[in-house]
Amino acid sequence: MSKNAKYLLVSLPTSITSSGSADDAFAALRSTVTNDNGTTYPFAIPTFRIGTLDALVQQADDLAKLDSVCEGVVSKVGDSLRTLLDGDEEKVQQQKTINDKPVDQYLRTFQWNRVKYREEKSIADLLDSLQKEITSIDNDVKAKLNQYNQVKSNLNASQRRQTGNLSTRSLTSVINPSSLITDSQYLDTHLIAVPNQLVKEFYKSYETVSQMVVPRSATELASDSEFTLFSVAVFKKYSAEFVHKCREKRWTPRDFKYKAGSKEEEAREVDNLSKDERKLWGEALRLSRTGYSESAMIWVHVLALRVFVETILRYGLPPKFVCGLVQTTPKLAKKAKANLDKDYSYLGGNAFGRDSKGRIKKDDQSFSNEMQTAGHLGDNAAEYSAYVYYEFEIL
Repeated sequence: MSKNAKYLLVSLPTSITSSGSADDAFAALRSTVTNDNGTTYPFAIPTFRIGTLDALVQQADDLAKLDSVCEGVVSKVGDSLRTLLDGDEEKVQQQKTINDKPVDQYLRTFQWNRVKYREEKSIADLLDSLQKEITSIDNDVKAKLNQYNQVKSNLNASQRRQTGNLSTRSLTSVINPSSLITDSQYLDTHLIAVPNQLVKEFYKSYETVSQMVVPRSATELASDSEFTLFSVAVFKKYSAEFVHKCREKRWTPRDFKYKAGSKEEEAREVDNLSKDERKLWGEALRLSRTGYSESAMIWVHVLALRVFVETILRYGLPPKFVCGLVQTTPKLAKKAKANLDKDYSYLGGNAFGRDSKGRIKKDDQSFSNEMQTAGHLGDNAAEYSAYVYYEFEIL
C-alpha cells in the first residue's frame, strides 16, 4: 500500500453520454480524469432499497457522520499496530490488509459483501449494522490494547525494581538480613540511599539530624554509580522524625522488610509477567490486524452506501449512474478534480452562481449552507461539487 495514495470516488449519471450507456459513461469519466492524473477503476455499487426522500436526506447525514467515525477507527487501529510493532513502518504496512488483500488491490477490485450486507435490507438496516460493527471493533481493539499496556507497564515496573539504582530498586537481593536489627523493643534499622556526592556530608551529619540516632551506627551496605546504601540505627520513638529529616537532606529512606523466599518470589513475578506480556502482545497484534481489515472494509462499504444515497438525491430515480474509483496522489487529485469540474459542472444546473474557479459565489452562500446542512457538500464545505465526489485516504 502506498502511503501517499489518495482515492476519489466519483459518481456520474449515465446521461453524460448520448448513448446513456454505463460503459460509455465510465469511458467518459476515465477520459476526463486522464491517466496523467490517476488511474480510474470501476467501482460497483448495488441498487439498494430506497425509502422516502426525507429518509434519504437523513441517511445522507447519518452516513456522513459514520464515514468520519470509520476513518477515526481505522486510524486508531493503525496506531495500535504502530505501537505494537515499535513504529517499524515496514512491518506495520505488512499488517495492513483488507480481506487478506493489499488495500489498493481490495479497492481496485471492490465488490459489495452480499453475504454480510444483503441488498434486500433497507438502507437504514444496513447503516445500523455497519454502525454496530465499527463500534464493536473499536471497543475490542481498545480493550485488548489497554490490557496489554497494563501488563507491559507492570512488567517494566517489576524490571525496574530489579535493575534500577539503589534509591528505587528492590533490596531483596542486596540486603543481608543479619545486617538488620529485627528483635529490638526500642531500636529500628533505617535504610538510607544517599547520592554519592552527598556521602561525606552524610557521615558528618547523620548522627544529629534527629534525636536518639545511635552514634557510629551507619554501615555501608551497597553502592552503585549513583547512590550508596547505608543502614542506621535509631530509637523507635524518633524514627518518623529521622525519616523526615533525611528527606529534607535529599537522602532517600527505603522501606524494607525481610521475608523468606522473597527473592525467588520476585524472580517468578518477572517471569510470569514476561510470559503474560508476550502472550498479550500476540493477541493484541492479531486482533489489531483483524480489526484493521474489518474496520477498513466497513469504511469502504459506508463510502459505497454514501455514494449511492447521494447519487439518488442528486440525479433522481431510477438510479442510472456509473461510479469510478480514482487512485491518485494528493497533488494530482487537485488536477483530476479540476478536470471533472470543467467537464461536469453543468450537472449543477442553475441552482447557484459560480465564479471563474467554480466556487459558490457569496450571493449564494445561503444555498451553500442549506446544502451543507443536508449533507450534500462533500468533504470540503467551502466547495460544492456539481456531481457526487468524495476524497479519502486509508492510512
